[in-house]
Parts: sequence; structure tokens; C-alpha cells
Amino acid sequence: MSKNPIIRGTFILTTTGFLTRFIGFFFRMFLSHTFGEEQVGLYQLIFPLYALCFSLSSAGIEIALSRNVERKISMGKKSEADTMLYQALLISGCLSLILSCLLHKCATPLSIYILGDLRCEPLLKTLSLTLPFASIHSCICGYYLGQKKTEIPAISQLCEQLGRVLSVYSIYKILEHNHTQATIGIAVLGLAIGEMLSAFFCMRHFTMRPHTRFGVATLQKEKHLFRELTSLAMPLTSSRVLMNVLQSVETISIPMCLQKFGHTSSEALGTYGVLTGMALPCIFFPTAITNSVSTVLLPTVAEIEAENNLVRLKALIQKVIFFGFGLGAICGLVFLFFGSFFGKLLFQSSLAGDYLRTLAWICPFLYMNNTLISILNGLGKATNSFFINITSLAIRIFGVWVGISTYGMQGYLWGLLGSQLIVSLLCICNLKWYIGSRQLE
Repeated sequence: MSKNPIIRGTFILTTTGFLTRFIGFFFRMFLSHTFGEEQVGLYQLIFPLYALCFSLSSAGIEIALSRNVERKISMGKKSEADTMLYQALLISGCLSLILSCLLHKCATPLSIYILGDLRCEPLLKTLSLTLPFASIHSCICGYYLGQKKTEIPAISQLCEQLGRVLSVYSIYKILEHNHTQATIGIAVLGLAIGEMLSAFFCMRHFTMRPHTRFGVATLQKEKHLFRELTSLAMPLTSSRVLMNVLQSVETISIPMCLQKFGHTSSEALGTYGVLTGMALPCIFFPTAITNSVSTVLLPTVAEIEAENNLVRLKALIQKVIFFGFGLGAICGLVFLFFGSFFGKLLFQSSLAGDYLRTLAWICPFLYMNNTLISILNGLGKATNSFFINITSLAIRIFGVWVGISTYGMQGYLWGLLGSQLIVSLLCICNLKWYIGSRQLE
């Protein structure tokens, strides 16, 4: 483990990932039992807007920083890697502050005209507080991941989760003691507190290093580094933003299409809450492993690409496909045979169990696709992964508008399966084409 950075990094991130998801799993059970399906649905409804704002301010910059830091470190240019971090913090910090103000100011029209529920207004205002802290957390984690140092990102992830859960539970108990009814808004406040704690942890650890200096002047002095960072960050950010716009369309359309299918507004929101707040978290629970592999793979693939080592790249791709598909097949069988049991045991919901059994079929492809997309990004093929993800989302939106209207939620779930199948095929075809073209050179 000490000699292989992929295994070591995966082990650290996976251990932390499972721990945070385990905590989060019981946290979701607490939310569903305390506030009910409709309130959980309301809570889930605001996240596409948050994901959109985070993508604009941080997500693309984090990935670009991770890849470029690895290249600079491998070339012995540590100071340039540090400069890139300062530039990323300045850019991401400014963008996040602007978006935070906009989200807070426009919470009312966004709730009415975009989310379709005025009850989201106070949730969005609270959620806006998280963006500046999330940008700091994201950039510093990207910097350390680029160096294949996974300890700081892992601990910060744990800090965020513990801060969120403990603060929500403490606030709930205080309100209960004072005979005041708690609302789902305290869950959003907990999210903000968690991001603050993780950002402070990352900042404290980074600034404790010797010779660490922040300054706006670094953005002007090293313009070539700024161009190098933004040339990769811009397509990645554009990809993430467009994806989140489409995901927002998908998310907002689900309750609407359920109403067209015959559900009342309350039933539609409750059904949506069961899917996104109960069933999908179960399906995504094992992705703590594949997400860890994906995170460590990106800088490793960038290193292989710089060495032009096709033999090592092909061997890595084969291992990734075997690992992702095998893990997904095992988990899929568990959900297929025990999904109903999990739904009733964990959430006291037979509907959640039905969704788990249907979603079990996507596991082999879902878990494999995370790592394949990361390999494409590590090779600098951000545009390719962008079009693959857009194709997947287009199929999912088709499943919402046509599948739900015709077959109810089951139509959407089969649309999810179709989208994951297409992503797997497109990723494998793109990687085969890349290796073939490099061999011809």
C-alpha cells in the first residue's frame, strides 16, 4: 500500500467515504422519520440550484487544479503548483461570493418560478452561506489530491459530515426542549455549518506550512500559469454547468410529471422524496469506493499520459473496468434480492424497497462509469466526457417527460438504466479510440 499511491489513496478515501456515508445514512433516516417524506422532498428540491452554483464557482477549477498540480510536481516545479492554488482560490472565491449574493437576493423568484414551491425560499437563503466556504474547501482539496496526498481531503470530508449531523441534531434537541417545532430548514443550516468547519480545517492545515503566502499579485505575475489553469477549468466548468442545468430540469420536472400521471402535489413531492432521499442514497452508498478510485485515478492518469506509457494505461483501464463492473454486479444482486427488506427496515417504506429492486440493475454500469469518466478527464479529454454526460442526461430527461407520463416513476427508473448503459459504451469506445490513435503515432 505504501508503494502504490492508487491503492493507498483509495484506501484512505474509501475508509473515510464509508464512514461519512454511514453517518449520513443514519442522518437521512433521522430526517425521514422526523420530518416526513414531503419535507425530505422539499429538502432535496433545492440541491440542483446549489450544485449549479458550486459548478460555476468551484467544481471545474478543482479538477483542473488537481491535474495541473500533479504535472507541476512531477516536473519539480513546486512553486508553480502553489501559485496555481493561490490563483484558483482567488478566482473561485470571487465567483462564489457573487453567486452567494445572487442566490440570497433571488431566493423568492427562484422558489416560485423555478422550483415551484415558495417554501424553498428560506432554504435557499440559508444554502447561499455555504458557497464561499465550499470554494475554499474544494480548491485546497484539489491541490492535495494533485499531489496524491489524500489525508487532508479525507479528514475535511469527515469534518464536514460530522459538523452537519451533530449541529442538526443539537439544534433539533434544543428546539424540542423549548417546545418549538423544528422544520427541514435546520438540515440546510447544518449543511452550511459543515462546510464552514471543513473550510477552516483545510485553511488551517495549509497555512501552517512554512513559507505559505497568499497574494493577489500572484495572479498577475504568473499569467502563463493562469492561462494553463483556466484553459482546462473553463471547459470543465462549462460541462458541469450545462450538466447541472439539465439535472435541474430533470429534478424539477419529476414532481410535475408525477402530477400529470395522476398524483396530487403532496403525493408527487413525497414520491420524489422517497426516490432521492431514501432509495438513491442506498444505491450510491457503495460508490464511496468508486468515487475514491476516481479521485485518485485522475492525477495518476495525467502522469501516465505525460509519460506516454500506453502499456500501463491499457492495464489500468482493464483493471478499472473489471473492478467497477464486478463491484456493481455484487451490489446489484444484494439490492435485487434484499431491496424490499432494506426499504422497510431502514425507512419504513415499501415504496423505497420497490425502487431499490429496480435500481439494482444500474449498479454494474453506474459504478464502472465513475472511474471511466475520471480516466477521460485525466487524459485531458474533458470535451469527450462532457458530451457523454450530456447524452446520458438527455436520455434521463426523456425518461422523465415520456417515461413518467406513461408508466409513472418506473418509466424514469428504466430511463436511468438506459442512460448508464450508453455512458459505458461511449466511454469504452472513446478510450479504445484514444489508445488506437496513440499507437498509430
